[in-house]
Amino acid sequence: MEIKKVAVVGMGLMGSGIAQVYAEGGCEVFVTDISEDIARKGIAGVDKFLSKSVAKGKMDEKQKGEILGRIKLVKCIEEAKDVDLAQEAAPEDMILKKKIHAQLDAVLPPNTIQAVCTSALCISEIAAVTKRPGKVVGTHFHSPAQVMKLVEVIRGLNTSDETMDTMSGLLTKAGKLAIKLNDSPGFITSRVWCPFGMAAISTLVEGVATAEDIDAALKGGFNHPMGPLELMDVIGLDVMLHAAEDLAKNYGPAYAPPPLLRRMVAAGQLGVKTGKGFYTYPRK
Repeated sequence: MEIKKVAVVGMGLMGSGIAQVYAEGGCEVFVTDISEDIARKGIAGVDKFLSKSVAKGKMDEKQKGEILGRIKLVKCIEEAKDVDLAQEAAPEDMILKKKIHAQLDAVLPPNTIQAVCTSALCISEIAAVTKRPGKVVGTHFHSPAQVMKLVEVIRGLNTSDETMDTMSGLLTKAGKLAIKLNDSPGFITSRVWCPFGMAAISTLVEGVATAEDIDAALKGGFNHPMGPLELMDVIGLDVMLHAAEDLAKNYGPAYAPPPLLRRMVAAGQLGVKTGKGFYTYPRK
């Protein structure tokens, strides 16, 4: 199955990046959100990102125009129901994602693939609300989606081989490193990395060192491009909290979020997207 038309449902930071990925891969991309203003803001974010690429000499204005030209705003999914792939990119909330995928299933043609965007949630559970579980697949993009090469492609209990191969092929064509894996809490990256991030928060809370020094130590000691605290700010502390809570239920207290993370999310300090997390943005 060849993917030519894609709908992206959710145009926040992650969704807009994913829309750009598919457009750069040559797909016609229809984007929508709960309001036109949010969707337009997402498209403006793509424009801004591409403009920086032009300024750095990574592409020219013609290429930028072609990519943006493949991204089209629609008021609702019904306006783009002939797509080959519907990529959900809503917040990391199981109830919300199940609601969206049930709605998509009701209006999309039977052959359309439905892709779940998640860092830890169960793909099989979301697929169960549809009549096409063989066509439901998980996609764990890493933020920022336009830059990070890895995408985990997750097979739900009933996801077909064809769906897995089609999704992996599309992402590979778009320049991504598509890693196939089976549905499991946290998949590969969140499961392995989450205790590392939670330990960094605990180290900060205990006053062992400042956020800057904790990040500098991990970058210098392990050759990581970003420290754990600044990376969590980029990912979104709300996303990290959801992932840690889900993983703790499945794997135990090593994954449990420290109280500071809960307080920061409750206060709306979610990292880069709100201007304040472990650091204040823009950083000096």
